[in-house]
Amino acid sequence: MNLFFLALLLISAGGTQALATFRLYSLMKVGAVTAIIGGCALGACNAVWRLLQHADPVSYSHSWLQTFSFSLKIDAISAFFLVPVFIISAVAALYSFQYLNDAKRGAGTAINYFFYALLIISMALVACADNLITFALAWELMSVSSFFLVIYDVQKKATRDAGYIYFLFTQAGALFIFAGFGFLYSHTGNFGFEALASIPDSAKLIAFILILIGCGSKAGIMPLHIWLPYAHPAAPSHVSAVMSGVMIKMGIYGIVRFYLLLEPTSALFGQIIITLGTISGILGVVYAIGKHDIKRLLAYHSVENIGIILLGLGIGMLGTATGNKTMAAFGFAGGLLHVLNHSLFKSLLFMGAGAVIQQTGSASIDQLGGLMKKMPVTGRSFLIGSISISGLPPFNGFISEFLIYYGAFHGLHLQGTSFLFSVLAIISLATIGGLAAACFTKVVGVVFLGEPRSDFAARASEAGFFMVLPQLLLAALCLGIGIWPAHFVQVAFEASRAIPLLANYEPTQFMPIMTNISRTVILFFLLFFGITLLRKLFYVGKEVTSSGTWGCGFTQPTARMQYTGTSYGDSIVDFFRPFIRVEKKYSEIDKIFPGKTTYSSHVHDSSEIGMNTFLVRPVLYLLNKLRWIQHGNIQLYIGYIVLAIVVMLIFI
Repeated sequence: MNLFFLALLLISAGGTQALATFRLYSLMKVGAVTAIIGGCALGACNAVWRLLQHADPVSYSHSWLQTFSFSLKIDAISAFFLVPVFIISAVAALYSFQYLNDAKRGAGTAINYFFYALLIISMALVACADNLITFALAWELMSVSSFFLVIYDVQKKATRDAGYIYFLFTQAGALFIFAGFGFLYSHTGNFGFEALASIPDSAKLIAFILILIGCGSKAGIMPLHIWLPYAHPAAPSHVSAVMSGVMIKMGIYGIVRFYLLLEPTSALFGQIIITLGTISGILGVVYAIGKHDIKRLLAYHSVENIGIILLGLGIGMLGTATGNKTMAAFGFAGGLLHVLNHSLFKSLLFMGAGAVIQQTGSASIDQLGGLMKKMPVTGRSFLIGSISISGLPPFNGFISEFLIYYGAFHGLHLQGTSFLFSVLAIISLATIGGLAAACFTKVVGVVFLGEPRSDFAARASEAGFFMVLPQLLLAALCLGIGIWPAHFVQVAFEASRAIPLLANYEPTQFMPIMTNISRTVILFFLLFFGITLLRKLFYVGKEVTSSGTWGCGFTQPTARMQYTGTSYGDSIVDFFRPFIRVEKKYSEIDKIFPGKTTYSSHVHDSSEIGMNTFLVRPVLYLLNKLRWIQHGNIQLYIGYIVLAIVVMLIFI
């Protein structure tokens, strides 16, 4: 536990040092980044060591105000979630060194580093909290610190609006979590975790649903995801990488942790999670296909991947309820491994998007193009992240999704609704994978291939070293897990042994499959590089000419004739029209010699429309009707207080 506290102390020192030296811009950044990376490296090494050595849980407790206990505990589940917290936070801090490059904003940058350090510390505390009070305090600290990171560009109205939306959702989610905690306390009479498994089964379901809503809001489960496509485009890209790659996983951690603490036996828990995973996964990627802003598109892919994680966890819960050890083990291991994998490739993609936006000045997909030549390292790193997030071999996304598939197929032996939900998980995962591949062929094809569609895309150049290096590190990790998956899969199974049913489960028959996958991937790369080398040898001494791409009969093709992201995804979006709202505006050709035509397409979020229609507008209408209460008469205000006290005394 001492190494854990030392890591947090170093991280906090980086944040406070930034505030103290904000007038010395370069010194402030060097000190903050160095301390944060050092603390994260220490914390990550400690967490990895605990997982590899199968270390026993360690605890820490401190009495607070002689009433509450500040309690922490690091077990296998906590250590597993701490790994992406520290790794991604360190890599993003390195990225920020060059990304935050405006010396005129010394105070703002220092404040950003302070709250960045606070966010890392709070996420680590959430993962180690060992009672309701500690969890609630750490959760609120995480929410408040991330809010200040989102509004870094507070002078922009869009950023302020995004911050307000995020704050409303995060506090509404916290209210549901606290309501769940209050409900649990009413049954146990204390704030500890140890008595939660003893409450009645009906109470377990109610408490789990309340906590699921609260944690689901943070995780971005549909339809509680509305803040994501606002917050991520507004936040700095290194913050988006941490929020999407790590912070939303704290919502997943809360769901997993309280499922373990409640120890439910009903299959209903798994069925609820699979249903939410299906909705979030499929609709998340469909909305992503329809988006034109690259960071907003990536935000919806966070919703999609949260859906994949939920499918894995739901399969695990279903296997636990039915006593199917293999199904439970692979479901939980796949879901947990996807937590790690998603943190890697999604952070990589947000960093790539941030580099593109900084070098071109635009986040509009349809205004970019040809950046693979202008930004070759960023382009190739983004391509690796795109293949990974699509769940294609030989990268890490394939490995975790393969585990979930394996668990789901073992659910086909079940009967009744459990069989149906296993089939639903398989079909959903296949659909999500196909749609994700379609979406990222759109992004890579339109943004990085073809010809520049604008002058600023044509003038782009590669990002700086400290923005490129983190992308290369994350791309290498994505590839490394894909080539040598056995150790990472074993660690995921080690974490899943926190489930009582799986305490002694050993996937011995499965590990040879991982070995064969590793050999196949190595053989693939040998063939790939061998063919590439032969091609170069065959072209030695030969003249290579280049010319414009055939324009389908046009003698003077222009960049405007290329496919756009809108046209590429139009048929897919139209297929899902019953579930999403598409608004198209265009001027039809109705003359022999038509004039200038226009076309625009926007995909609107049905959840946001529904919330505005059925919640926001009625509440605003009611509050407007009650404005007469605010009349400025202090005597009547005192009367309101007295009346409220009298009513409360009557009921008490």
